[in-house]
Amino acid sequence: MGVIYRVNMSDLTVRAEQPKTEYAELGGRALTSAIIADEVPPLTHPLSAENKLVLAPGILTGTGAPCSGRLSAGGKSPLTGGIKESNSGGMGAIDLSIVGVKALVLEGKPAPGKLYRLLVSASGVRIEPAEELAGLGNYDTVARQRAEFGENISCISIGPAGEMLAQAASIAVTDVEGRPTRHCGRGGLGAVMGSKGIKVIVIDPRDGQRPKPVDAELFKSGSQRFNDCLKKHPLTGETLPKYGTNALANVINAAGAYPTRNFSSGQFEGTEAISGEHQHDIIKQRGGIIAHACHRGCTIRCSRIYVDEQGQYVTKGPEYETIWAHGADCGIADLDAIARMDRLEDDLGLDTIETGATIAVAMEAGIIPFGDAEGAIRLLEEVRNRTPLGRLLASGAEVLGKAYGVERVPTVKGQSMPAYDPRAAFGIGVTYATSPMGADHTAGYAIAANILNVGGRVDPLSPQGQIELSRTLQIATAALDASGLCLFVAFAVLDNPEAMTAMCDMLGGVYGRRYTPEDFQSLGRQTLARERRFNIAAGFSPAHDRLPHYFKTERLAPLGTTFGVPDEELDRVFESVV
Repeated sequence: MGVIYRVNMSDLTVRAEQPKTEYAELGGRALTSAIIADEVPPLTHPLSAENKLVLAPGILTGTGAPCSGRLSAGGKSPLTGGIKESNSGGMGAIDLSIVGVKALVLEGKPAPGKLYRLLVSASGVRIEPAEELAGLGNYDTVARQRAEFGENISCISIGPAGEMLAQAASIAVTDVEGRPTRHCGRGGLGAVMGSKGIKVIVIDPRDGQRPKPVDAELFKSGSQRFNDCLKKHPLTGETLPKYGTNALANVINAAGAYPTRNFSSGQFEGTEAISGEHQHDIIKQRGGIIAHACHRGCTIRCSRIYVDEQGQYVTKGPEYETIWAHGADCGIADLDAIARMDRLEDDLGLDTIETGATIAVAMEAGIIPFGDAEGAIRLLEEVRNRTPLGRLLASGAEVLGKAYGVERVPTVKGQSMPAYDPRAAFGIGVTYATSPMGADHTAGYAIAANILNVGGRVDPLSPQGQIELSRTLQIATAALDASGLCLFVAFAVLDNPEAMTAMCDMLGGVYGRRYTPEDFQSLGRQTLARERRFNIAAGFSPAHDRLPHYFKTERLAPLGTTFGVPDEELDRVFESVV
């Protein structure tokens, strides 16, 4: 079952406890949201001692199930003011499972100016001073841990942005090669980790063992069938391994849904230069890596390793959202410049979606012009130098937009919208508006049915069916986030009933009982209900479940559309959930 470790940073103590009965079958997002909802006062300040940061592997993580190495980080968000789960790949979650950790709960707050690291192993959790790591980027922080503890460790760390308690700060997780390239990016949870005075968590999996399913045969059968489904689906078996997540760029641009220059239009004239196809060719020509797994056991392998013209490592990916945020949204058509920005943000510990969108708002404010790649890189150096402008940039698009009097700021609940304009895909607009997480495409990926024709088709420009689509996907996604499976397995699950059956058999194998699709749906519903109740107690109302007003009034070129789902329909999304 695993142990929950409570790390109290006020008195520097660690307590191990067995999970409560109601937590026994929870993992990932379901567990992080349950602990936050049960234990954190909804009206507390996100950076106070009362807030908690919960790190939890998924239910299937560490078992060897395909694509199941996801880590959930949960807390009250400094960016949105509501409950937050942020999700990452990498090796951290797998190694936590191997050493028997069901969750790390970081509580309290240390004396000002103190910085610590946690050492996690099969023997338990130890707190050590780490003042010598103050101010370091994630790359140097991780390099020092690997030099001291060996290359078999994994790390969960924050960069200077997390130490600054910046609202866009991320939590870095090391990949298979030990690089801090995978991030719990959204919602500023890196600032919560920083508020606890924890710079890095070092996980040593030696002497640990993988979790063993209760029914090994059922689990094995489910895993094999599930993997076959992933291999046979054209997206998870062919497109994503070959072109990565950025395969979407040309598709979304053709649909007129590719937000350009701070969401002022839906098509970018420079898309081909930053597309997944062009990215693929550059990486191959330079000797980088295509079809790279961010954690062991990933069979989709949508990551890649981007290198410079001399073949030297620059960064991972970059991923679709990162390329869009620093590319089309900023009017930049230069993959090398975008890769440099991605590397900088990973090192600083900044959410690439939030930061790219913030740079676009800065461009709209006239701080630098659209298309100025070198200017954007200079802005990121402002963050490293902790200048007043750097602090504004690290605080997210809404804060910077208010400071500079920008009217058009594409946020919901304080969080920037990702790479799909809701005026061209109404379903994703419903998710942006209503998710407890703020604007987040991963919370209910309606693009699947709106544009990709996965799991059926819902006309992207009609209000009909969008509420039901978003609701169904938000429920399923909450359950997927609890399972520890990568969101991309949903493509196969949506198109092939056998994938759902196989997934339920994997879960049933873990628990040693029959597990049904209804059980899976119930897990998602319960998780969303907890999150909604927390946000309501924190002061959220239906007025917060809205897109910025200009999405209703400003027509999107070239389609000429506005967001067409009425407010009263948005208020129906959770009527059968909560």
